[in-house]
Amino acid sequence: MAFRFKDVFDNTKNALGADAGQAAVTFQARSQLADGFRSNVAIRQFSVGVDEPPALAGQDTAPNPVEYILAALGSCQEITYRLYADALGIPLDSVSVQLSGDIDLRGFFNVDPKVRPGYQHINAEVFIDSPAPATDIARLKDIVDRHCPVLDILRNPTPVELQLTTKVQQAAE
Repeated sequence: MAFRFKDVFDNTKNALGADAGQAAVTFQARSQLADGFRSNVAIRQFSVGVDEPPALAGQDTAPNPVEYILAALGSCQEITYRLYADALGIPLDSVSVQLSGDIDLRGFFNVDPKVRPGYQHINAEVFIDSPAPATDIARLKDIVDRHCPVLDILRNPTPVELQLTTKVQQAAE
């Protein structure tokens, strides 16, 4: 029998409805600065590189952190479209997302304290290939935009706690 996303959706939704204690999930990543601005990131069994382009003094060996934000949003939209299209019985032949984000580097480089260091604006265009009527596609978009985790993270403040731990060097006596 072929794998069906609707079965995963229905089974998970039913299990979470029966036992909300199963709903809390913790995702983890560990990052270590390597050479220059390159970081090596471990996520589960995966190793992901992060670097800056040469214009920002990087070696251009991997995408930079803000590019990964765009990738996270695009792929999360695609996954959420696939899951909800199947759950709602809306045929979906393909989905892809094209993204761009605008950053004013004056914020990152502390040139102007009034300028945010992060994205000022993100543009995303979702491309859908589906024989479904426009009303079904509009309903699907509304549901996806309400339930896409990365879109929610970007649109709403998420509490973040950053703790600094320093390694103290013992002075030679």
